[in-house]
Amino acid sequence: MATSPRALHHGGIADSHDARIETDATEYPYMAKPDSRAREPPALFHKVKNERSILALAVSEARLFAGTQSGEILIWSLDTYERLRSIKAHHRSVLSLYVSRAQGLLFSSAGDAIVNVWCIHSLNRLYSIYSTYDVGDIFCVAYSALLNTVYLGAQNTSIQWYNLSEKDDRPTFDLTRHPIMRNHRFFDSKGPGGTPTPRLAPTSEPCSGDGQYLEIDKEDIVQYAHNGYTYCMLLAGGSDGDTLEDETLISGGGDGTIKIWSIEGATGAIGELRTLESGDDSVLALVLDDTLLYSGRLYGDINVWDLETYQLVRRIEGHTADVLTLCVGHGSLFSGSANGMVKQFTSRYERMHEWQAHDHLVLASIMTVHRGKRIFVTGGNDDCIAIWDVGESNNKAQESTTTDNDELLNSLSQLVALRTVSSKPEYAQDCRRGASWLRSLLKDFGADTDMFSTAGNSNPVVFARFKVSSTRPKQAKTILFYGHYDVVPAENKQQLWVSDPFMMHGMNGYLYGRGVSDNKGPVLAAIYAVAELVTEQRLNSDVVFLIEGEEECGSRGFEETVRRNKDKIGVIDWILLANSYWLDDDIPCLTYGLRGVVHATVEVASHRANLHSGVDGSQRINEAMKDLISILAVLSDSDGLIKIPRFYDSVLPLTRDEDRSYTAISKALISRDPERGDARQLAEQLKGRWREPSLTIHRITSSGPTGSSVIPHTATATLSVRLVPRQTTSTVQEALKEILRAAFAKLCTTNELTISIDHTAEPWLGVKMNKIFQALEEAVVDVWGPVGHQRRGSVSAAKPSLKSTAKTTPGTSASLTNGSDHHSQATADSPTSPASPYEYGSPIEQSWKPFFIREGGSIPAIRFLEQEFEAPAAHLPCGQASDKAHLDNERLRLSNLYKSKEIFKRVFRDLPLR
Repeated sequence: MATSPRALHHGGIADSHDARIETDATEYPYMAKPDSRAREPPALFHKVKNERSILALAVSEARLFAGTQSGEILIWSLDTYERLRSIKAHHRSVLSLYVSRAQGLLFSSAGDAIVNVWCIHSLNRLYSIYSTYDVGDIFCVAYSALLNTVYLGAQNTSIQWYNLSEKDDRPTFDLTRHPIMRNHRFFDSKGPGGTPTPRLAPTSEPCSGDGQYLEIDKEDIVQYAHNGYTYCMLLAGGSDGDTLEDETLISGGGDGTIKIWSIEGATGAIGELRTLESGDDSVLALVLDDTLLYSGRLYGDINVWDLETYQLVRRIEGHTADVLTLCVGHGSLFSGSANGMVKQFTSRYERMHEWQAHDHLVLASIMTVHRGKRIFVTGGNDDCIAIWDVGESNNKAQESTTTDNDELLNSLSQLVALRTVSSKPEYAQDCRRGASWLRSLLKDFGADTDMFSTAGNSNPVVFARFKVSSTRPKQAKTILFYGHYDVVPAENKQQLWVSDPFMMHGMNGYLYGRGVSDNKGPVLAAIYAVAELVTEQRLNSDVVFLIEGEEECGSRGFEETVRRNKDKIGVIDWILLANSYWLDDDIPCLTYGLRGVVHATVEVASHRANLHSGVDGSQRINEAMKDLISILAVLSDSDGLIKIPRFYDSVLPLTRDEDRSYTAISKALISRDPERGDARQLAEQLKGRWREPSLTIHRITSSGPTGSSVIPHTATATLSVRLVPRQTTSTVQEALKEILRAAFAKLCTTNELTISIDHTAEPWLGVKMNKIFQALEEAVVDVWGPVGHQRRGSVSAAKPSLKSTAKTTPGTSASLTNGSDHHSQATADSPTSPASPYEYGSPIEQSWKPFFIREGGSIPAIRFLEQEFEAPAAHLPCGQASDKAHLDNERLRLSNLYKSKEIFKRVFRDLPLR
């Protein structure tokens, strides 16, 4: 049915059904005094991107609901802003949403002339309500919990209602009268020649899902409630506790009027009480605060009505474009308009703030308080939902602690803003500030702190000790947590980041910014976990933090610094770190092994300056680049085997149990996503990445201009050799020098060879079932819940190919994410039930447990700390495989940050008691 573009875009929600302003009669009889702390415009806390316009919003205690142009209802967690579910709710745009928290119901209306009623917990459809009249779009819906009656406002100017208490006494519905089964006045109208457009045969199910169909009685309708579309409505009085004695319905229409309707208590029928008129401009939005009614109008005005006297007390010239949504809260009035602007007005109707909230239309808004935090949410036709921080509630201000998740996010944002890039001298001061910032935070939480200086110009190591709670045994154990505050560069010269890499940005349930995953987020999660235990007097061990600033540069000076301060660090019983990632995006992991590394630079230099190949090129000249390529070629053969002498002598053989674990993990991944290929091939790829050594030539550079005709004076290659347990860096680097020097000698060249070892890291292999791994495993299961290894529902069960070739295309870590934005089965709000199609250990118990994995990367400190303190180490990966550490758009999921903090908290509390 044809509608005006403005009506089509308007969300039509009763924007603030549950929102009220706490009034202060001494300041002003109608609105409360604004919070004196709210001097800045609300900060954008998080953004959620969708594929279609957001037309309606609603909130429950823990969830955010959005109605979209494509007929879907999308559900997000208010804790993590992670999308939990998507419902195909209607055949056309969802125009209105309303939540009844007391009844646990969600109401939705749409352009398909249907009102659906959903269980807010299960998200099952309970009822589908429709009219036998051609009502067109249903712009708004309201619900009286007192009368159990649903009211709807429609495009055909009517208001209709259905008393759900009478549903079982009504006649059985006639499916042929359902709107989707009837001819549509516009879309099914006759074209040239009198022939209607062919339509698809209707299905027997007008809307997906279960539920009872309810047909509105022809007596329960007020035709021509307005002389224009009925755009918006809300309920006032009655059980909501407003000052109006009886519950009333208030509606706004395209004729510019606001109508107040009485409600008959027995049947829910309405009767017109009063009409409020103020010009012909359409009333597009309504919101109620006590006895004050605000109406948003066409062309930008906001009218303020006193419902005790039915007088227009103020006209606010709010916007230069249509006011499409209104919301009250935090002592303020918020309005959103068709030009993307949101304005905030004070209790005296003075404009307090205005900002560009969306690129185009602001179609919906809502205010809520979640965990003591005031949140203002807006949706627009730029396909975005924006979550704005408008301050803390009064209760929160009185009860807040400094260790909750809001403070964790605030701290992480501040730490990300410090450009602690250890590889660039221009960021040296930022690195120092980052170390000082961490020390200050640790000191504020009650730790004894120090700053260990390192040799040369290297960044300091932050030391902190939290002491066991006074109520615990004095002979306490000590857990050492290792992390780093330095990051790799993120210059963003090509503008590939979604936002400034050093300004943390929340989007789609993820935090974006350099270092959020590697390693600032995990470090802060561990600090806040200990701080909460200190506050609760439940810290059962001493916890020592060693947070260095040179990890990204091979931990320069770290070993010497630790040895020099070993007495102050003291005896260590366990070592914990969190500096890696899950195997995919779905199943939590524990890392028990890392490869080592030898990073080297190989340079060949001639005695000549850079030459021109056309003028001086000759086979009699020993060219540096040729010599370099010749000696690099001897390091491996065509199958990738490394030819360094005695290189494989100390590599541990593959045990039967280890081979079974590779097979089990591979089968689990393939069973959930057959597009990953063959399980046997994946197992071999994991072995190659985790337990087999490798050699990589990273880059070759040359002196002189970049022109193609230059014979360079010098040629330089950087390379790395990844080692596995039992191989040692000292042995491998000497063997590497030996083979390169021998190959160079055979060239009989006049050039000179220089080999330098840049940095090294020993490989590490932990003991999977020692006490710290057992504590970690139990904590992961408790915190994440029963994350099963079942197949992803969105992936077709294609039969994998069993063909093998001599040399297969290897998989990468990125290939295991299957795209970076699918919805993980491991969520903070709805862990999946275990349904394992394979046996990973025992059939039931192990399907609930995290994967034990190894990593191909290297962390220099872990093996050193184990040897230096003679204590076992364990590694908790906090991030997902798609976190993009070291790459553009590094990110960390909010769920993972919060859950990691909880896991750390349990380990710090429970491990000493084992």
